[in-house]
Amino acid sequence: MLLRHLRYLLAVADNGGFTRAAEALHVSQPTLSQQIRQLEETLGVTLFDRTSRTVKPTDAGQAYIECARRVLVELEAGKRALHDVKDLSRGTLRLAMTPTFMAYLVGPLVRDYVARYPNIHLEIFELSMDDIEVGLTDDSLDIAIAFDGVRNPDIESIPAFTETLGVMVGRSHPLWESKAALALEEVAQLEFALLATDFVTRTRIDEYFAAMHITPKVVIEVNSVNTLLEVIRHTAIATILPEPIATVDRALCRIPLVRDAPKREAVLLRRKNNYHSAASVAFMDLVLGGREAYEN
Repeated sequence: MLLRHLRYLLAVADNGGFTRAAEALHVSQPTLSQQIRQLEETLGVTLFDRTSRTVKPTDAGQAYIECARRVLVELEAGKRALHDVKDLSRGTLRLAMTPTFMAYLVGPLVRDYVARYPNIHLEIFELSMDDIEVGLTDDSLDIAIAFDGVRNPDIESIPAFTETLGVMVGRSHPLWESKAALALEEVAQLEFALLATDFVTRTRIDEYFAAMHITPKVVIEVNSVNTLLEVIRHTAIATILPEPIATVDRALCRIPLVRDAPKREAVLLRRKNNYHSAASVAFMDLVLGGREAYEN
């Protein structure tokens, strides 16, 4: 059995049939079918049910396909390990963050990382938690900054720093120049523009409102952090986002709260029991070594 057999197997499974798989692999369909037959004969099982219009894996085939995926992921990790350079004179870091981190954290982190390791090629992705888990599992990502609560047991979560969420407004808001801390009763009277409910940040905000027995006046919901910032800058509506986002450059002002502001733990995510490149280890050390700066 060769690696080619495993790649052909996954192509048939992913494309739902031999014709499209052959096109994706740039081989003839008879050649592909022959290779799969050879694999089945070697294993002594039927891997695909060919009796219907759509080719589907058998139960044995599905189990073997899952193992084959893991094998190819590990082999790719091994290939990267061979090319890794410990002195960081070259290399690649594939980094992901959830959207709110991109709004304030990616700039300082990249600045500090590039200053230390100018020859490392960075690939940076803004992804949801679900997509980050997928990327780490299939080895298309090296490391990510997100929130705890990862569901995949193959991903380890390393506490990084504590993030504080705060109320913030733009210049058009009556509270723009206010220095007084907001009581809960005043928070309840504000009109809010918030991230949509499928954002982890929104979940934490809703938990905070529930704990404080506040029914917020949510007049706008947005599915983009950048869009939300534009809305706040140009309206008399407040929002709640990570405190470091509120800067003079962004024309946003943070309003303090009488009660403690909501907090959440930011974590570094990476695959367990996997090869971790020198570039990714250096990034982790940078984040953990400067956690106080990134909290503020």
